Formats: sequence, structure tokens, C-alpha cells
Amino acid sequence: MKLQQDLREFVGLLNSSGVEFIVVGGHAVAFHGHPRFTGDIDFFVRPTRANADRILGALATFGFGQLALSADDFMRPNAVVQLGRPPNRIDLLTSISGVDFDEAWDSRVSGSLDGLPVAFLGLEALLKNKRASGREKDVADVAKLMAIKAKTP
Repeated sequence: MKLQQDLREFVGLLNSSGVEFIVVGGHAVAFHGHPRFTGDIDFFVRPTRANADRILGALATFGFGQLALSADDFMRPNAVVQLGRPPNRIDLLTSISGVDFDEAWDSRVSGSLDGLPVAFLGLEALLKNKRASGREKDVADVAKLMAIKAKTP
């Protein structure tokens, strides 16, 4: 998947800063075989002090150091930090429906975005997440992913 240059740079900074993150949401759905439009890219980040400090370092290097963000913003349950605007908005999430970070991390699948290595939420955890979310688009994603899964040997 081709990324806009700023998004590509941000993913590279997350990687080089050692941030523990997993791609979730629409990009994970696309990775597992059902590409669809999404106005953002969702990163599920490990909500620990050490990881929060790495995120803040990546944000500072990216040019967002002037934002009034602290490590606590990346450690609070259910926090969503949004950067930019659709269709290139970045969402940094400290939790997702139905799946905690350790389960997500254990289920992660290696892949790439525009040639950059990233971890995607594994299919079973993604299905669990989408079912727990229950939004109309998530229900549709589950149906499509289950159909793809049924065709995969």
C-alpha cells in the first residue's frame, strides 16, 4: 500500500524510535484481503511509560513537539490522539474494542506499508475487535473477512 510522504515518514520514525505499535482498523482489514476506503491510519500503541516516551520522541522529530502532549496521554485507557486530517489522519490509540495490547501483540502479523516493516493485527484478533466494536462498517468488515477466510485453504 502506497502511503502519502508524511505518513511514510511517520511510520519510519515509529520504527526507528522503537515504538511498539500495531496497525489496526481499515489498513489491517486491507492487509487481510479486503481493501476499503479509510480516512485515517490507526496505530494501537503499547500504553507504557517507556513506549510513551518513545512516541513523544518520534513526534518531536516529526515536527509535533510543540503539541501539549505528555507521556500520560499515551498511557490512559481509551485515549485517542489524532494528528492531521482525513484522508491522511494519524490516530494513536491506547486501546481497541475487545482486544488488549498483549493479546494484539501476541497475534500480530509482520507486513509492510509502502516498503516499511510494520505489524498488523492478526486476523482472529481483528475479527474479535470488529465484532466488539459493532459499528455498521465493522459488521460489514467481519462479513467480508469471514468470506475471505472461508476461501483460504
